[in-house]
Amino acid sequence: SSSNWPGYRVLFTTRYILGTLLPFGSVKYIYREAFRVWKDRYGEFADYGVDIFSGLHIFPCPTVVLWVADAAAIKEITSQHTRFQKPLKQYNTLLFYGPNIVASEGSQWKRYKKICAPAFSEPNNRLVWSEAVRVMQDLFNDVWGAGETISVDNVAEVTLQVTLYIISAAGFGEQTTWQDNKAGPQGFHRMTFKDALHVLSTDVILKAIAPDWLLKYGPQRLRKVGTAYEELKAGIFQLYMTEMVRKRQDCDVKEERADLFTNLLDANDADAEFTLDDSELLGNIFIFLLAGHETSAHTLGFALGLLALYQNEQEVLYQHVQNVMHGKQTPDYEDMHALSHCLAFLYETLRLFPAAPNIPKVATEDTMLSTVDAAGETVTVPVPAGTPIVLHTPGLHYNPRYWPDPYTFKPSRFLDDWPRDAFIPFSGGHRSCIGRRFFEVEGVAILAMLVSRYKIEVKDEPQFAGETFEQRQERVLRARPGVTLTPVRVPLVFQRR
Repeated sequence: SSSNWPGYRVLFTTRYILGTLLPFGSVKYIYREAFRVWKDRYGEFADYGVDIFSGLHIFPCPTVVLWVADAAAIKEITSQHTRFQKPLKQYNTLLFYGPNIVASEGSQWKRYKKICAPAFSEPNNRLVWSEAVRVMQDLFNDVWGAGETISVDNVAEVTLQVTLYIISAAGFGEQTTWQDNKAGPQGFHRMTFKDALHVLSTDVILKAIAPDWLLKYGPQRLRKVGTAYEELKAGIFQLYMTEMVRKRQDCDVKEERADLFTNLLDANDADAEFTLDDSELLGNIFIFLLAGHETSAHTLGFALGLLALYQNEQEVLYQHVQNVMHGKQTPDYEDMHALSHCLAFLYETLRLFPAAPNIPKVATEDTMLSTVDAAGETVTVPVPAGTPIVLHTPGLHYNPRYWPDPYTFKPSRFLDDWPRDAFIPFSGGHRSCIGRRFFEVEGVAILAMLVSRYKIEVKDEPQFAGETFEQRQERVLRARPGVTLTPVRVPLVFQRR
């Protein structure tokens, strides 16, 4: 310890002890702790008066954990990948379909990065944009139709389908329409691709913690997760992937395609030194699907909830979109950079509701980190080899050293100079999210399309008639833990403009 460093925070509760005693207790605790981190925001750092503090996990063995909300220290951690690495055991949840770029380190990660990075190309960005526009047009025309008022009990019903249709087309080159959603399972399948992906991404923690026999013979929810897992692996997903590979290998004339899967196969075939086997292809494609579907959908859910709550900000965004589109029915990909307010809105959403509240690392050697305390004095923190470190994303995003009025929703803060090192919703350094641009393109197109056609409001419900704005905001933006931070229920009304 250091003489000028705050004392230890002790995490020693009956709930934690009992949870850790169970075979899957550590997985449950990781998700629970991530949610606790988000709910606290900058609170504990403010209490201690310093942006790095330690926590002592006593059970099952004493372990000191460092929690970091200092931008300079986080930049050092994310850029020095040999000194600070991923604790891969915490990512075992994402390995059940095979090794992948998220749950890997060292030479294995470098190999995956070399093959996967070219898949996220400029042609793919254009495809993401065109598919996002197509999906939203289909929603407006084929689903919402001529209705002046569209009431949605939970906006996740919309965002999860929108992001699924986009990742299906831009990820696999297979367009799916809202009309296809009405079809049930085909042939020997017990669940549609859409339903299987949704169930597994929503309850992936249950797949991680439950034994196979419980997924087969346990309660209905667990059996549903087991069915979804099998459908994606041995049914729709694996057979579909195998068929696509064979079709493209047998094709005499190569078809020009820009979807992620085609790009990934092309990159895999082009490099004889670094290739992915079937398990690695499956594992990485599933990660792309999970991030492109579940993570994007939840962030968009929070964004639309904020639009509905802050009508003045929605009006600013609407006027901006109108000025950029100049009377066009749909925005073009070339409008992407001009739609700066849309991206600022998404960034402010991610600042307030980061998908990953904590980012774990581990020190590989004895080292030091520096920060400053509330008095502006430099504080040196010793970091022995093997020390677990948590990049406290909400602590950084709500840190008043970097963000004036950090608890205030203010998208305009991202229109001028802003502290880029204090913004890590996509992580940072060499391990930053490979699909960041995919989400940005998709999100901007969706926001522009929605705001240009509809005014978004919170759904009026009699049981909440007397609530204050603060109570309404807390209710609409309520979150729960999951693979990523998940909105509980965002009830909205879309009024045609």
